[in-house]
Amino acid sequence: MKFELDDDQRDLASALERLLASSDTVAVARAWADGDPAGGLALWKRLADLGVTMLAAEATPVEVCIAFEALGRHAVPGPWVESAAYLPVALGREVTGVATLALPPHVPFALDADIADEVYVGTTPGGRIGALHVSVDRTRRLFEVGGGGETDPAAFDLAVLATAAQLLGAGERVLADSVAYVKARRQFGREIGSYQAIKHALADVRIALDFARPLVLGAALAEVPAGAAKIAAGEAAYLASRTGLQVHGAIGYTAEFDLSLWITKIRALLTAWGTPAHHRSRLLAELSA
Repeated sequence: MKFELDDDQRDLASALERLLASSDTVAVARAWADGDPAGGLALWKRLADLGVTMLAAEATPVEVCIAFEALGRHAVPGPWVESAAYLPVALGREVTGVATLALPPHVPFALDADIADEVYVGTTPGGRIGALHVSVDRTRRLFEVGGGGETDPAAFDLAVLATAAQLLGAGERVLADSVAYVKARRQFGREIGSYQAIKHALADVRIALDFARPLVLGAALAEVPAGAAKIAAGEAAYLASRTGLQVHGAIGYTAEFDLSLWITKIRALLTAWGTPAHHRSRLLAELSA
């Protein structure tokens, strides 16, 4: 099977890339992490006007993956999986405004509930917003929410797929930034990217991402379980983050360096919408059935 985007899908990808590349998403993400969501909400409206929030209700999972890969590549903050993947399917309609939800046990806290227009537990409107929990990704503000609700399996799988696409996009961004850095950084009179060990490490990341992409697209076409796509994309993105951290040396460890936005996001998304252990368990059960 060939996984190729059609002209309309490529146009969507190009439009998203143009919008996000011109939006200074790094500044938006840093402000969001510091408790100033104004820039992020303005970007949310622009993306909604482009149709991102309606894709799950009116397009196919392939378009959802295209959009979420772009969101991951540009570290766009906010409860996008909740608003643009899970809830449109679970509620049977496009969600207007910013919405979020908790879905215990796999989504125990509601992301950005403090700025959301609507908060749910499953598809039931949530009760009182409780304590804030700290995430390794400072742009992810996690809140306890009172109430109970049921899980919609189809919506859950689309949310898992959207998270996988975000991981793929974030991994691609870390790899691109790492390649650019090793071409420019010089040590002992030569670019560090000329050293074989660094070439091999980055090549391993390229291979991992290239193997994960068909699984993400395959899951979008219902040929592969969404959990398999998330496992592969998570492993590839995590390899990208660890390798990117190493090749950037000391500056890679600093929160002030923009690379940290993607490294911490990848780490947080690894366990979002089901841990790798959960998805492996589901796959084992499906294969054994």
